[in-house]
Amino acid sequence: MNDERSEPSHKSWLERLGLALMGEPKDRDELMEMLRDAQQRELLDTDALTMMEGVMKVSELQVRDVMIPRAQMVVLEHDWSLERLITEVVESGHSRLPVIDENKDNVIGILIVKDLLAHAFDRLEDFDLRAILRPAKFIPESKRLNILLKEFRGNRLHMAIVVDEYGGVAGLITIEDVLEEIVGEIDDEHDIDDEGAFIRPQGDTFIIKALTPVEDFNDYFQADLSDEKADTLGGLVMMDLGRLPKGGEIIDLNRFRLRVLRADNRQIHLLEMTLRDGQESPPAAVADE
Repeated sequence: MNDERSEPSHKSWLERLGLALMGEPKDRDELMEMLRDAQQRELLDTDALTMMEGVMKVSELQVRDVMIPRAQMVVLEHDWSLERLITEVVESGHSRLPVIDENKDNVIGILIVKDLLAHAFDRLEDFDLRAILRPAKFIPESKRLNILLKEFRGNRLHMAIVVDEYGGVAGLITIEDVLEEIVGEIDDEHDIDDEGAFIRPQGDTFIIKALTPVEDFNDYFQADLSDEKADTLGGLVMMDLGRLPKGGEIIDLNRFRLRVLRADNRQIHLLEMTLRDGQESPPAAVADE
């Protein structure tokens, strides 16, 4: 006969009684209610609760819900020169980029920037981009995020190309996109929160959303840019150029020098602003809350 007292008890009798009275959660909603109750009783902190909610949300989301659409993808072309590739990589700020062939919709591989840097001082005529590409992973739009995260981790991948039902490129997704659904937005030095300030000071420069109203820009910097032709700063840049600028392109508007940090084939997303040579520093202003 076994002596029950010799077996270690993993739960006290009080804990077992509590579970018996409360009952186990019958579904996900009840589980979340229990977790929120635990957070209110300070058994969990807010960050832990948020991550738990994110983990459960990831199991319900599909790749199409969080992917970067094809129109917003930054891609390299297989026949670009080494010099142009390096320029585009630096301007993009990304560590991995898909490479397309002459078909423009056919991804032939993924370029990892550190692989390119190893050839930065090669003779240009000897450089072969295809030789350093990593294989691209293709996934359907319908794949669940939790399954994709497991594949990313198991295969040590950071990026996948998303294809639609006809086999065409629909977009791309990175491991960061999936993790952000769990831990929240992971900002880099060029990110501005969607609900935060339109203008963010960074030393002697300012990172500015292209959707910043011209009126707000003028108020912030005590400027007098015209808003007759465009309502936003990005629109004003396009009107001044007469076309959509590329990433890295520089535009001068009065005393302001603007560099395009992020743009796709439809619109500008982010700008970096500095004062032109000989101009006084802009007056101090409080960014939007």
